[in-house]
Amino acid sequence: MRPSKKLIILLAVVGLAATLAGFAFTASNTVPNASLGQGSNTISGYTISSVSYNLDSSTPSNVDSVNFTISPAAASNVQIQLVSAGSWYTCTNTSGSVSCPTTSPQATASAANSLNVVAGA
Repeated sequence: MRPSKKLIILLAVVGLAATLAGFAFTASNTVPNASLGQGSNTISGYTISSVSYNLDSSTPSNVDSVNFTISPAAASNVQIQLVSAGSWYTCTNTSGSVSCPTTSPQATASAANSLNVVAGA
């Protein structure tokens, strides 16, 4: 039994439509240019000096701020932590003179068990 001409034409049209639809999907994929690489460089640390803890005048058990000097002075992102695994406080660095308010949440002298400083340029 031979397939009819109508069936052959119908299968050809369906095959052509499937081919064009597949081409349309693959033709719409675009990938932008990108760069990828790997390298290494030396990571140098900062030197912290002249640390001072400023206590609240009415509740001296509260630490209101911590001030210190950082070198190199170009550190633009400085944070401190006074309690291991505790809150981090954002600091302001003005030409190497760093001030860190510790009132939100309020730091206390009795809970302070370390001074961790994280800095980056």
